[in-house]
Amino acid sequence: MCGRYASSRRPDDLVSYFEVEEPPEEVLPPSWNVAPTDPVYAVVDKGARRLRVLRWGLVPSWAKDAKGGARLINARMESLTEKPAFRAAYAKRRCLVPADGYYEWKVEGTGKQPYYLTSQDRSPLAMAGLYEHWKSPEGEWLSTCTIITTSAPDELGEIHDRTPLLVPREAWSTWLDPDLPDPGTLLIPGTPGVLDAWPVGKDVGNVRNNGAQLVEPS
Repeated sequence: MCGRYASSRRPDDLVSYFEVEEPPEEVLPPSWNVAPTDPVYAVVDKGARRLRVLRWGLVPSWAKDAKGGARLINARMESLTEKPAFRAAYAKRRCLVPADGYYEWKVEGTGKQPYYLTSQDRSPLAMAGLYEHWKSPEGEWLSTCTIITTSAPDELGEIHDRTPLLVPREAWSTWLDPDLPDPGTLLIPGTPGVLDAWPVGKDVGNVRNNGAQLVEPS
C-alpha cells in the first residue's frame, strides 16, 4: 500500500516536469509527510493537462457522506474494474499523483521499520491515481483522489508486498486520456530496478512530524 509520501517540489517545477498547460489555483506548502485526507497535487487532463489540488482519499460520487474517504487512499490494480468505488473513475477520471518518494513499513522482529523509496535518478514519481467529484447535501463540491497499487518487484517486496503503480513518461498521455475507457496495457506489476530504498527514522509515523529530515537515512 501507500499510506504516506513526500511532495516537496514547487508547483512551477511540477508544471514544467509534467508539461502542464494550466497551473494550480491553490499552492500547497512542501510536505515530507503527506497523510490521508491531506490536500495533494494531481495532474489531470480535461482537454488540457492541468495541475489540480485534490483531497487524498477517494469519495465516490454516490457516497452518502465523505467520511469513508480516509479508507480509500489506495485502489488495488487487480480489481479496478470490479469495485463500484473505482469503476467509473477508472473509465474516465485517471490522474497522476506527483511524489518525491513514498514510505513503507517493513516488519522486523516485533516492530516495524519505515523505509523511504524514491526514483534512482531522484526525478519525481508519477503515481497512477483516480479522482472523483462528490456533492454534499448542502451543495458543496469535494474533489478527491486515490493512488493505485500493484504487486512489488522482488527487491521491494522484501519491504512490502505492494507498491504504487508508476506511469512512465511515454505513457502519461495515454493514462490521462478520458476518451480511452480502459488503458489496461499500462496496468503491469512494478518494474524492478527503478527505485532506491533506505531505512529512515520512526518520526515519520507521526503525522505531526514534517521536514526534510524525515527522508534522511537512519
